Amino acid sequence: MSADMPKDPSGKPMWYGRRRSHKLRPGRQHLVETLLPDLLIADGGSDAPVEFSPGFGPNNVSSPRELRLEIGFGAGEHLSGEASANPDVDFIGCEPFINGIATLLADIERLDLKNIRLFDDDVRLLLGRLPANSISRIYILFPDPWPKLRHHRRRIFQTETLSALARLARDDATMLFASDHKGYVAWALAEGLQHADWQWTAESPEDWRQPPEDWFPTRYEAKARRKGDIPSYLTFRRRPR
Repeated sequence: MSADMPKDPSGKPMWYGRRRSHKLRPGRQHLVETLLPDLLIADGGSDAPVEFSPGFGPNNVSSPRELRLEIGFGAGEHLSGEASANPDVDFIGCEPFINGIATLLADIERLDLKNIRLFDDDVRLLLGRLPANSISRIYILFPDPWPKLRHHRRRIFQTETLSALARLARDDATMLFASDHKGYVAWALAEGLQHADWQWTAESPEDWRQPPEDWFPTRYEAKARRKGDIPSYLTFRRRPR
């Protein structure tokens, strides 16, 4: 089922999603221009390893901090909720869609969140630059399902990405995939089950029918439920090395 991600002529992953929709309101445009540069974890145009700022991330020797990664945070409801509820945990959020980034920046300012850093480009440009064995929890929530058969190779949840995430994940780290698209759920389950580094943790149907207890819902999830679509929540655990 898996397929290599498409690459452009330079060898970088092809990006097919939107970067922007409607024009940002002046206040949010101001946040993009002033706050976003201070929160960027890395430059999407560079291949250099990520350098964590003092007090953020796993390199804080005096008090190492847990690090979590959210891929495609949309408008950021889950990410800001997690960061607010867990001030002693650090989060990296990846999202190329500038309107979603601007919405999250408004929450970061309103809630005075200090434990979020952002990457405003394709996450695949970041994964190889983060240190191995550094991430304790990974979220891939309601990604674009690319439902047409000819577009399946654009899906983020497949062998190449799972291998890159396995390098970053600590032993016993968890990865949560959520989607309301039944075809993508089946795809993700097959991809996870066949990958040697990841183990599906479900023991009963409720384990994939219900979100985790500490769940912060997203607007995409709410939209799906209003349409009558029932999301699934697949949790995988990083097998010990």
